[in-house]
Amino acid sequence: HPEALRLLRAPSREVGEGVFDFQHFMIERLRGELARVNLEHRTLIAASRGNLASQGRVHKAALAILAAPSFEQLLQIVTTDLAVLLDVDIVTLGVESSASPTRLMPHGIHLLRAGTVDALLGADRNVLLQADMPGDATLFGGAAGLVRSQALLRISIGRSAPTGLLCIGARRLGRFNPGLGTELLAFLSRVLGITISQWLSPGR
Repeated sequence: HPEALRLLRAPSREVGEGVFDFQHFMIERLRGELARVNLEHRTLIAASRGNLASQGRVHKAALAILAAPSFEQLLQIVTTDLAVLLDVDIVTLGVESSASPTRLMPHGIHLLRAGTVDALLGADRNVLLQADMPGDATLFGGAAGLVRSQALLRISIGRSAPTGLLCIGARRLGRFNPGLGTELLAFLSRVLGITISQWLSPGR
């Protein structure tokens, strides 16, 4: 039962008054270092598995976007299917516009005032992760009350097209930690922007 060794302490020796057994301290130090390395190893494995799972979810979401048979179906995939594919609670799409809506907007699609995306993300940032942030009804509509953590992704559709914002919300605090990498989410937003642009300008 080799695992029993983890429960045992290194034996000390009687070496006389005023003399310390350095072998005992060295063994205890090695035991501590081994425990630390094992913990770091398990943490690294867990993080790698989490990253791999996130990568798989984003790739599935990107494929679903690319496979949309129509523009209407694309919007439905973004506002309905992506929440399941990304394992989050709500996904919406915001589009900047200076005009007032003349008709009821589709579910999950929100008009934003011009300049909203830059105001939220900053002019030079494409992804914003917030670990502890209540949802904004402007972005998430009636589902804003569910949101406790969010990822906001800039959607660049084209020079002459309005700027979009993909809003991903989760009810779990810390789901989108600012310390996480943003490459996968940036990739997803780029795929969505290109796909929307192609549907809006099919001949280009």
